[in-house]
Amino acid sequence: MKVLIVDDEKHVRSAINLLADWDRFGIREVLEATDGEDAVTAILEHAPQIVLTDMRMPRKDGAALLTWLHDEMPRIKVIVISGYDDFELMRHVIRNGGMDYILKPVKADALNEALGKAADCWRKEEEERKRLTRRSIEVNEMKPHYADKLLTDLVTGQSRRELLNQLLEKFRLPAGPVSCSVAVLAVSQIDSKLLAKFHNQHQLLFFTLSNICNELLRSRGVAFRQLNSPGELVLLFWDDASGFSSVLRDINEGIYLTLHRRFHFGIALSHAFPSEVQRGYREASRAVEKRNLLAPGHFHPYQEEDGASSKRQPRLASFEEIFRLAALSGSREQIQAAVDNWLAGVKQLGLVSPEQLMQWDGEWDWMLLKWIEGEAVNAEHAEEREEAKAETIVPLPLNEKGMLSWENLKAEMIERLEAASKTLVQAHAKNHFFIQDIAKYVESHYLEDISLQDVAARFFLSREYVARKFKQEYGVTLLDYLSRIRIEKAKLLLHNPHLRITQVAEMVGYQDEKYFSRVFKKLEGINPGEYRKERILG
Repeated sequence: MKVLIVDDEKHVRSAINLLADWDRFGIREVLEATDGEDAVTAILEHAPQIVLTDMRMPRKDGAALLTWLHDEMPRIKVIVISGYDDFELMRHVIRNGGMDYILKPVKADALNEALGKAADCWRKEEEERKRLTRRSIEVNEMKPHYADKLLTDLVTGQSRRELLNQLLEKFRLPAGPVSCSVAVLAVSQIDSKLLAKFHNQHQLLFFTLSNICNELLRSRGVAFRQLNSPGELVLLFWDDASGFSSVLRDINEGIYLTLHRRFHFGIALSHAFPSEVQRGYREASRAVEKRNLLAPGHFHPYQEEDGASSKRQPRLASFEEIFRLAALSGSREQIQAAVDNWLAGVKQLGLVSPEQLMQWDGEWDWMLLKWIEGEAVNAEHAEEREEAKAETIVPLPLNEKGMLSWENLKAEMIERLEAASKTLVQAHAKNHFFIQDIAKYVESHYLEDISLQDVAARFFLSREYVARKFKQEYGVTLLDYLSRIRIEKAKLLLHNPHLRITQVAEMVGYQDEKYFSRVFKKLEGINPGEYRKERILG
């Protein structure tokens, strides 16, 4: 804390310096000024928290300085030290926020009492300012999520009537019935290389894409993350529908300049806003889900489904016994032959959609779980299934153009069957060492952004199977196990008083200090600062 003494008489400044118990009030620096003009210069340069000032001085006197402080620096605490017992002067001091009025000659007790009150008052106000600042930061951090929530409710038909006006005002959406076009940008339909560039930090990817879209939409529309569907960014456009395609091309070019990728959009044109915006969203979402991954083009208008295409799509279940026998054989040649046979039939159709890939992904999980656990798997282990579904984006076997990569799909299927082969042997032998291998992997990679999807992919197992077996073996979910490892490492690091809590969080794999503190308190009952104080410093 800093103090500025303002008096035109040097012996008065010296006396105040000697009488004040600076250390007692945490005051580490004492500045001096000879009049109000010098005081203003010193205040602007050094930002003291307390000013002690005389009233009668040349150039700018104490009264003028008080007025300036009240208008320009109201947070500074002011104590007047004057040789004049003047009512008008005291009234001016009170009106302009002065805390105390001490008469000369200065007494040590009176001076230190005034300093104590001023220092305490400033600290309390500073704590309140910090609290309000933290709250403001938290609110600002929540604003994008809150905006996404409101707009998600709008396009999914969950908006409450009382929030609609707030939504229209906040985003300057058209209040009356106008034509609205909708596009869905399929963030989930990107290649694994781009995901890896963002280190699976999907929030950052959505933030980047949203900024590009909103910059180009401007007042003609809005882009937001659809929170109920983790892989979608939704664009609403209420200008002339004929200009929507041009805007989308500009957006895709903007994305390409930033990320070196062009994305795929499902499009639904000209729906009444807001009454038909839910329908427009559903159509745009279906258009991008049903797009043909074998056909070129980035813009996919909605078309009514005739039902024939969905009937033609093969199901993995029809090949289940062939796949299971290939896995049981343990032969890579048999496994590859089964996969080639399956893919040959798929290629003849000339149509594979993202929706179909997701369906096959789910069928793989179901088949692998059934082979190992038996027939009665549908109604059991709800908690493990919910954890398996908690992933944000499941990578699809696509290339950098967002098209199907037959090589990636084939490799993924072979890897799954080979892993299933090993798991079946282990299951029949009642050998669960692979779960211990997973635990060792988590222990040695706890600094990384590990998810259940990452672990399942690395060990070529289904997410449900990993979740279930890990819980059976260790009594906790895999992510809880990871959290416990990180917090145990953090407890050791907290013994070093030179490490800030933010640094400790980063050193154990948490980029967000607040989230780290919440996890720490959940597991330990106290936050990291309290732990350091009670268990280490105390």
